[in-house]
Amino acid sequence: MSANPFLISPADLDASLGRPGLSVVDASWYLPAQKRFAKAEFEAAHIPGAVFFDHDAVVDPASPLPHTLPSATIFGAAAGQLGVADTDTIVVYDGLGLFSAARAWWLFRAYGAKDVRVLDGGFPAWQAAGLATESGEARPEPARFEAAFDQGAAVSFAEMRALVDAGDTQIADARSAERFSGEAPEPREGVRSGHMPGATSLPFTDLVEDGRLKSPEKLAQVFEVAGLDTSKPVVTSCGSGVTAAVINLALAATGRGQSRLYDGSWAEWGSAPDTPVETGKAARR
Repeated sequence: MSANPFLISPADLDASLGRPGLSVVDASWYLPAQKRFAKAEFEAAHIPGAVFFDHDAVVDPASPLPHTLPSATIFGAAAGQLGVADTDTIVVYDGLGLFSAARAWWLFRAYGAKDVRVLDGGFPAWQAAGLATESGEARPEPARFEAAFDQGAAVSFAEMRALVDAGDTQIADARSAERFSGEAPEPREGVRSGHMPGATSLPFTDLVEDGRLKSPEKLAQVFEVAGLDTSKPVVTSCGSGVTAAVINLALAATGRGQSRLYDGSWAEWGSAPDTPVETGKAARR
């Protein structure tokens, strides 16, 4: 068993498969540049009994931005159709080890699930352990997911503007250092390069080692080097709200502070015509 209460090992999950009240969710999602297709990979091979969570589908249908949070009604209906109940022990994983699974971990918790774990090492670790897989589409029995969104879990655009203007909130940006500084272009058309004034660069890759979340001790060192005080609130951001959740997961693993996720993230901030944007490396607090 992992020392991190939000993780579960492949061996422990394997021993629990088939038990009532356990839901296993493949939450794989890839950037276009990665040239991988999550749904097709799921149908080719997945953990027995797993269902596929589509990050691009469970969103606010009225928003032009990617991965905008849906209403509780929409999320609850989507989870229920996958056979996932809010009272279940929910284990999420992805095909990279730790990339998009953290977003699903954050989402299920934000909408009311109490026991959500991330598979330590994801599907690569499951396969490396020689554990069984199955193929084909999932056909789950629908369940009831009583969704109630925790308003304290996310930050809106208006609130983000106020926080940036005030300049007294820690903002951790999970994008690459090159995108943060403005040296690398944004992958989405019409989105400016750079970062929010006062933000701290904390690439999510700094929190992951061999496809696994680093130990709490190593995570604490990463936060210290980045200049984040984990005893104080942190707002996380990234390109579209996916990898920001890796920071939320890492903060929870250290048992320190309070974290929220900026819903629109850089896709919203960088495409707005009048938001302040800085380039270059951030100054240490």
